Amino acid sequence: MNNSVSEQSFFIDSEDEDEEKEFDKGEVEVDGNDSDSSNYSNDNQQQSKPNSLNTTSWPQSYRQSIDLYSSVPSPSLNFLGTPTLSRLSSSYLSSSLTRRHTPEILPSLAKPLLPTVEDEQQPQQRRSSHSLLPPIHSKKPPGKKTTHDQKSSKGLHEVPVSGQSSFGQAVLNGMNVLCGVGILSTPYAVKEGGWAGLSLLFIFAVLSFYTGILLRYCLDNQPGLETYPDIGQAAFGTAGRFAISIILYVELYACCVEHIILESDNLSSLFPNAHLSLGGFELNSHYLFAVMTALAVLPTVWLRDLSVLSYISAGGVIASILVVICLFWVGLVDQVDFQTKGTPLKLSTLPVAIGLYGYCYSGHAVFPNIYTSMKKPSQYSMVLLTSFGLCTLLYAGVAVMGFMMYGESTESQFTLNMPQDLVASKIAVWTTVGQLKLTTYALTMSPVAMSLEELIPSSEYKSRVYSILIRTALVLSTLVVGLTIPFFGLVMALIGSLLTMLVTLILPCACFLSILRGNVTSFQWLLCMVIIIVGVVSSAFGTYSALSQIIEQFS
Repeated sequence: MNNSVSEQSFFIDSEDEDEEKEFDKGEVEVDGNDSDSSNYSNDNQQQSKPNSLNTTSWPQSYRQSIDLYSSVPSPSLNFLGTPTLSRLSSSYLSSSLTRRHTPEILPSLAKPLLPTVEDEQQPQQRRSSHSLLPPIHSKKPPGKKTTHDQKSSKGLHEVPVSGQSSFGQAVLNGMNVLCGVGILSTPYAVKEGGWAGLSLLFIFAVLSFYTGILLRYCLDNQPGLETYPDIGQAAFGTAGRFAISIILYVELYACCVEHIILESDNLSSLFPNAHLSLGGFELNSHYLFAVMTALAVLPTVWLRDLSVLSYISAGGVIASILVVICLFWVGLVDQVDFQTKGTPLKLSTLPVAIGLYGYCYSGHAVFPNIYTSMKKPSQYSMVLLTSFGLCTLLYAGVAVMGFMMYGESTESQFTLNMPQDLVASKIAVWTTVGQLKLTTYALTMSPVAMSLEELIPSSEYKSRVYSILIRTALVLSTLVVGLTIPFFGLVMALIGSLLTMLVTLILPCACFLSILRGNVTSFQWLLCMVIIIVGVVSSAFGTYSALSQIIEQFS
């Protein structure tokens, strides 16, 4: 999607036309852009028809925050020559995951950290979710036409057309969501579950792919559904929306805890002798780097415009592939000794492997956003198949190579096993550390913070202070939890068992059966029940095993 500024300008024109209709009783400009704007207005009217779902309950910020968290923006360079930060960020918001008809509302997503004079003077009103950037023009008087220069200036700040995500962009979005830090622990999962346990990776891949398709059926069944919480509301009412939202936010919060542990483990492995003495208080390398990581990510969490970070995070797939290449380079080129032995199956620790493998496919929270952003929604199934297929190959390759290299001494992150004196090892560690510190933490925590900020009255100046306090408290709390439970593999297994099984296997099937009801075939009903049973059993055994081992670590 390489939209120029002029091609994007009709979005704000549509809002201006609505204002003209109020003053001029239907008098509008007639040109190409305004024609598109009129269609946009008509589409919005269709979306608000009585039989569509009213998705105005909390959380309203979910759509935009997840779009930024997961999007692979267009490589457009329209921001060149626009000096201000707000104009720079407008080009980054050319995300392939921005949709025209989203019902979510996020008035403050792209506002600066502190309010401007214009913001204070503006009356508080309910705005479209496309108003992600502060408006730069005032309301036009009745009958006044818009000049070409005015259109050009307005075009610098609007959100681009939705539904423009190509097949390739959608695949990259899917891989960017699926291929995360879970890839670091797949060799450890083989160690915990044995070689036969590796089959769970493929089983979960197939089941997760199918439940991803079920989410599409849910979205297509009722007008107005666009996000996972919307699906929960359609299936189980407002309580379902709240429950699913809380589960998703807790999962994101837990992932931020994992990031703190990951950064601390890898940096302390690079600098094991680092320490800090403050009076009689001693911080070893593990605690020191955990604190430093929290302090480093704190300013990025304070940002209200995360579109720049979203643009950088699109390199997550490249970073993951680079880390995989480094692992294979160390094993094949630097010739690390291979461990040919291995246990076929470890029943005692297999539940831990269940959680680790399940964590690898925790992308369902974003799949509805990917689907609603696609130019050709009919390609959604192939997008999922491609994304799951490529990511599963990466997971399996890393699992086999990592365990063959390090055997029973495999750590929860294979980067901790890689010899620190090798260049490939340093590249792998610093790529992992840099990607998480620069972008991933802030983008992962942002949806959680925004959901809490919705509870703050937006008309008060104090809301800015509250926002900073909320985000600071969230970061500090992840630091405390990460230092209290510094077990990366076990925490990941707990997340995968307790939360991912719900989000990925159980809830999609439950929502599908509830929303479609009489239209569900006997085969679909049976398959959904099998998946729900698999999810419940895996969640129960995996959660119990992970918690037991965490408690054992303390004792």
